[in-house]
Amino acid sequence: MAKNLVIVESPAKVKTIKKFLGKNYEVTASNGHVRDLPKSNLGIDVEHDFEPKYITIRGKGDVLAALRKEVKKADRVYLATDPDREGEAISWHLSKALNLDDKNTKRITFNEITKSAVRDSLKHPRDIDMDLVDAQQTRRMLDRMVGYRISPLLWAKVKRGLSAGRVQSAALKMICDREEEIDAFIPEEYWSLEVRLALKGEKKLITAELAGDRNGRIRIENEDQMNTILADLKGVAYTVLEVKKGERRSKAPLPFTTSTLQQIASSHLNFSTKKTMSLAQQLYEGVDIKGEGTVGLITYLRTDSTRVSDEAKSSSAEYISRVYGPDYVGDNDTGTPNGGHIQDAHEAIRPSDIRRAPAKVKDSLTRDQFRLYQLIWNRFVASRMTPAVYETTSVLIGAGDYRFRTSTSKLSFPGFMSVYSLDESRGDKTMLSNSLEPGVALDCRELKPERHFTQAPAHFTEAALVRAMEEAGIGRPSTYAPTITTLLARRYIIKEGKNLYVSELGEVVNKIMKDEFGTIVDEQFTANMESLLDGIEAGDVEWKMVIRNFYPDLDSAVKTAEENLEKVEISDEVSDEVCELCGRNMVIKYGPHGRFLACPGFPECRNTKPLLEKIGVTCPQCGGEIVLKKTRKGRRYFGCENAPDCDFMSWMKPVNERCPRCGGYMVEKGNKLACADSDCGFVMSADNKEPA
Repeated sequence: MAKNLVIVESPAKVKTIKKFLGKNYEVTASNGHVRDLPKSNLGIDVEHDFEPKYITIRGKGDVLAALRKEVKKADRVYLATDPDREGEAISWHLSKALNLDDKNTKRITFNEITKSAVRDSLKHPRDIDMDLVDAQQTRRMLDRMVGYRISPLLWAKVKRGLSAGRVQSAALKMICDREEEIDAFIPEEYWSLEVRLALKGEKKLITAELAGDRNGRIRIENEDQMNTILADLKGVAYTVLEVKKGERRSKAPLPFTTSTLQQIASSHLNFSTKKTMSLAQQLYEGVDIKGEGTVGLITYLRTDSTRVSDEAKSSSAEYISRVYGPDYVGDNDTGTPNGGHIQDAHEAIRPSDIRRAPAKVKDSLTRDQFRLYQLIWNRFVASRMTPAVYETTSVLIGAGDYRFRTSTSKLSFPGFMSVYSLDESRGDKTMLSNSLEPGVALDCRELKPERHFTQAPAHFTEAALVRAMEEAGIGRPSTYAPTITTLLARRYIIKEGKNLYVSELGEVVNKIMKDEFGTIVDEQFTANMESLLDGIEAGDVEWKMVIRNFYPDLDSAVKTAEENLEKVEISDEVSDEVCELCGRNMVIKYGPHGRFLACPGFPECRNTKPLLEKIGVTCPQCGGEIVLKKTRKGRRYFGCENAPDCDFMSWMKPVNERCPRCGGYMVEKGNKLACADSDCGFVMSADNKEPA
């Protein structure tokens, strides 16, 4: 009997797949990539049409030696690496490193590690798809060019160990732009008005909100306008003008893509993108389930498609009908949503077998594996179910020239919400009284005006950054988590709670990248490059042409930056702070968290201390000097030099100006000065000190 060798990426898959295939198949793993560009140099022959110079990755010699022994025993070799560009490239590198015979070597892929999927893949072997390989090669070479040409400039300008990346630099710029937007944001005042009403003779109150006047919606911008409205409403009669009863349908959610899984796992399970992908990889590769052995619980985890196979649709319809009832079976279109950034190479992320409900496998999973699997299972089942249906009632109430509106909804048919509802609200438990009909008079029990201020854009969370990157077309499913992980590891950004903040180091790197390499950090440029990579994968774009067009512009920008940097004396800045150990003037250096003071006598003197940079502003609490400080993680803030005796702190930069309205201290907001007290809301121009 012929001996067949199946080579997969991860050792975790070997046992599972071997069990599916039987004794005529040997299964072994490559442990990921076996060849790559060298770390010691660019690894791309610029003079000879940008030929990549691949070498065996250090430590992979023994792996390749073991694989060669297995190849010699086999009559046929199946390359079964992951079903994406990266997996296709690994198969190609294996074929080259092992000198595999094209005639007896085939590529197989499966979207889920189940017996039927693996066996079916062997019925449809194919050659290695060089378009996929070339798309991955191009991405790797573009990233290598950016990293290896620009990073040395950052070392010279700032500190060694920094790095620039094509996608990471664009993502860093997005975070810095958001922080600048938040810093410059000026809150705007507005008011709302609620009225508490009751039907004559009833105690139950009805709350309605001011919707406008007889001419349409109105915006109340200040207290004077509100007082005018309150005066107009004195003594007026409140009458029901219109009652509308209807039905609202809430559509079932689409099944998970990589991006939406990372977002929901972040916001509802508090998982980092890195943790989500690690757990999903474990669920995909296989978990030891009691009574079944090692089983792959979900389909492939790197996808930007919401497409579902016909087999999965059929099995889910049967399951939902049996467990929940025929009325819950939906006929949902889960095809790819509109958008130009979708590869649609794989199905959505779903359970490999819908009958394997979370409760059945809970005892075989870790707590976090179970929580993620339950999220994926619930979302997929919900995506194949009918909409939730609400009964709605909307009431329009007249009060003189003004109009108030109230509405309630009641869940009448749960549909998909029987399985999955991240929003716990299922409508109001009680509907409005049936006595509310046009012409019915209401008693006013209370008018409740409330002052509000518009809110600044929210700081990015990992989930929000992934969503923003996806919308901008920056990166792809396989790159979101590594990009964020790299930015955190380089300490360009800081994570506090769920929020991401740019560090001082990140600001410095972003400024250099924007000033010297504006094109590379431009979101549109990065998105266009991703489109070109998709074009290579589709066979519509010649991969070398992309490299030929990209490198000359990069080379020119690097040379210009080198000339500019040569004009700058890159030496440590000497401070007025004297080292108390040896008497030298301390110098300012960059560390993982930004700038700090260090003795220039290193290594004889190793004294270091925080850099307390005075900003020329007097503390509004004690009269001391305000200094720039950093949190333990590196986020900047402004505090008093007399801390801890004085507890003044501000995230925004304070100024010496006092608010003419309330006397409080003011802070910089872009080109304006604003009162630090949001309840005051005073704003004036920073240039002419006139109210804005």
